[in-house]
Amino acid sequence: MATITTAQIIKAILETLQMVSISLLLGALGGIPLGILLVLTKAGGIRKNTFMFRALNNLVNIVRSLPFIILLVAIVPFTKLIVGTSIGTKAAIVPLIIYIIPFIARLVENSLLEVNQGIIEAAQAMGATTIQIIRYFLLPEALGSIILSLTTATIGLIGATAMAGTIGGGGIGDIAISYGYQRFNTEVIVFTVFILIIFVQCIQNFGNHLAQKARRH
Repeated sequence: MATITTAQIIKAILETLQMVSISLLLGALGGIPLGILLVLTKAGGIRKNTFMFRALNNLVNIVRSLPFIILLVAIVPFTKLIVGTSIGTKAAIVPLIIYIIPFIARLVENSLLEVNQGIIEAAQAMGATTIQIIRYFLLPEALGSIILSLTTATIGLIGATAMAGTIGGGGIGDIAISYGYQRFNTEVIVFTVFILIIFVQCIQNFGNHLAQKARRH
């Protein structure tokens, strides 16, 4: 394409991969424990705590109710405080993490709630501690579903990184905005959409494969 070089395309792809991978890793580190806490503390949970559940549940709902583009702009001062800038790939990672943590937490919560309650009751009858129930019963039983949940979260992050391009976040979205939309270049827009489709298809197929292996074991 006349308006962008191969080097720019490769740089944009690497920036997108960087944003998605770092945000997913840190988001999972925050979202998975949060999802477990939601399951443990809710009514009927093995560590029922109404106050904690309501606080966590409301926090998750509040953050999830914000469209990513609004969240992106709303926390600009916080982003600048953390990474020293409000534009670029590093700056985009901060709102991406905040966006994906409650998303993963809710998906993990749903995955864990699918586990047969009889398994939990049997574990309790054997005298298993809360940590043991989580490690040896809840997580293994829900592993396939959790993998699919993380796959969904990854695809959601790809869409969010594209929106980050509106504030110069870098990546494929920045190419689409700067060289496609702002210059009325339909060819560039179609090309970036094609790249994003490839990303999504590869990630979904890989996630499905891992989930099937986890369920067989």
